[in-house]
Amino acid sequence: MPRYYIALPDPDKARGPAPEFSFNASGPEGFAQQLQDALRTDRLFARWRDAQDEPDQVPQTLGAIDPAAVVTGQVDDLHIDLIAETTIPGEVLKHRLRLLAGSGWQLRDVR
Repeated sequence: MPRYYIALPDPDKARGPAPEFSFNASGPEGFAQQLQDALRTDRLFARWRDAQDEPDQVPQTLGAIDPAAVVTGQVDDLHIDLIAETTIPGEVLKHRLRLLAGSGWQLRDVR
């Protein structure tokens, strides 16, 4: 299963452009849990899709889920590192991270 190594360099700024889809966590466990929920279920995707002007035009592939996804988080110096183990395609993972964290995240590695 692919592992995505993600950094939140400034956790206070790891917020998406729309508060209704954004992270609201403050610690590594909270960020990990919110990302894990976004990967395991379609709740975040469904809320985002329904908010679009043309929800029927949103590609269904963006709604992929992985009920077995696992995300862990830890503090490293002043930033937070997340490791997401999931079968979700990289583009879908990046879409969810943009909703949750805006541009406040970095993909460090994929293994």
